Amino acid sequence: MATNCARPDPDGLFDGGLLLHQPARGHRVGADAVLLAAAAPAVPRGLIVDAGAGVGAVGLALALWNPLAQAALLEKNPAAAALARQNIPLNGLEGRARVVEADLFDVAARKAEGLAEAADLVVTNPPYLACGAARSSPDSDRAMAHMLDEGGAEKWLRAGLALLRPGGIFVAIHRADALADLLAALEGRLGELRVLPIFPREGEKAVRVILRGRKGSKAPLALLPGLVLHEADGRFTPAAAAIHRQGRRIFPD
Repeated sequence: MATNCARPDPDGLFDGGLLLHQPARGHRVGADAVLLAAAAPAVPRGLIVDAGAGVGAVGLALALWNPLAQAALLEKNPAAAALARQNIPLNGLEGRARVVEADLFDVAARKAEGLAEAADLVVTNPPYLACGAARSSPDSDRAMAHMLDEGGAEKWLRAGLALLRPGGIFVAIHRADALADLLAALEGRLGELRVLPIFPREGEKAVRVILRGRKGSKAPLALLPGLVLHEADGRFTPAAAAIHRQGRRIFPD
């Protein structure tokens, strides 16, 4: 059986600005979490919800960058939730961040935790793969993070929107080839929707898209110039390096 015990020493993101205990193997924080955090707007105060938070990378980064905001890390995997709880004091966020160990689809739990239509900002990185459409990982935590039932990504987005107050901002990252389904799931629910393609290298197909919009707005969709992550030699482009190392925001607010 696969084991995913945490490393004895925490890992650092954003040049060590965020410290994380995370599994030594299995599902680990990667570029998607970094990009999702960088795509979020500033939140002067109010509530940030990281839906499917894992060990808390995105929600905790946003709490650090928004010192008057509160953060709720919503995660159903007990092992990931336990690590997220360790990461709160590790980053000095006691009193401003909390773990909600519950399923995003559990309406009663969302209400009991005070999350129903409560958030000023919801960020989420939904599982990418439909059960049955791809081979599941033998690591149970990785499989849980990557797999949903057929149509689950669309349901996930709608459940995430149920956490958001009217006028709040929703940000998600997902596979580029799922864009049509994602837009269908958000139609009539988000306005001011901005779509940002993420390209591995210049001239290659997009592999990810970031979607950001405002709940209840009627403003039209905008397709933005894409972000290229790597030079031909594999190094980060200057824009990607600034995001990964300094946490530079992707969208001008």
